[in-house]
Amino acid sequence: MTSEFRLLTRVTVAKAKSVVSNPDEPADPEGGGGFAKWAMLTLHVLRTELNKSYRVAVDLLSEMPGVLDEIGLTRLPHYTVLRTWFERIPTKTWRAFLGASAEKRTGHASIDATGFDRDQPSRHYANRTDYRVRALKVTALVDVETLYITDIHSTTSKKHDAKIGPQVARRNAGDLRSLAADKGYDAKAFRDELRQNGIRPLIKHRLFNSLDHAHNARMDGDRYHQRSMSETVFSSIKRTLGAAVRARSWWLEFREMLLKATVYNLRRSVRFP
Repeated sequence: MTSEFRLLTRVTVAKAKSVVSNPDEPADPEGGGGFAKWAMLTLHVLRTELNKSYRVAVDLLSEMPGVLDEIGLTRLPHYTVLRTWFERIPTKTWRAFLGASAEKRTGHASIDATGFDRDQPSRHYANRTDYRVRALKVTALVDVETLYITDIHSTTSKKHDAKIGPQVARRNAGDLRSLAADKGYDAKAFRDELRQNGIRPLIKHRLFNSLDHAHNARMDGDRYHQRSMSETVFSSIKRTLGAAVRARSWWLEFREMLLKATVYNLRRSVRFP
């Protein structure tokens, strides 16, 4: 029987090849050259799934010949090389990787935010680099029927949900049919933009007068209450992949969250094919 970890590797290889410009490149070219980008994407998924440091993850993978066969590797990069590749691969590719991993979409989505701790820096490092924001605000767009994450937005600022929501929705307008969100995303301009793009807004109104009560009462309750699926997804990520980001720079923390979301999607595609 094939292990779930090996199946995850197999699925990850296919998805990683779909987002690179040269999918036919050998994972480990002859002559001791570099490694293929798709192979590096796959190794980063496996490292994140193992929830280990670069050094320990490479050590563990070296004892998994079946997994290395799935990738086509006869050797593994040094852990410092793997870490360098994480910085080298552009955010655009990490976003494309997340999009490829969300293979099942119905167009009915919810949007919500949560915090991930930024626990890695020491107190001395934090003071030296003016590292004051101790939490990363992460907003996820989740398909409420398949529970795949289709997009991630991260920020170290206190940017309001009503400003983040339109940015995420605009990026995914072609795939959306309805969007559910809580009162934190209540903004007329946001609703108007969704309607202009053919997306049904399911956003609760903040209660200032009787008209707001009426708007909320007319909302499709069953579809709106699926909004809680976003919380379920966040809970799953934090329990299995950790509730903190480890990278030391904000832009690498953003990539780390994209990678966590991608691993969550890939694991889901293996468990619920």
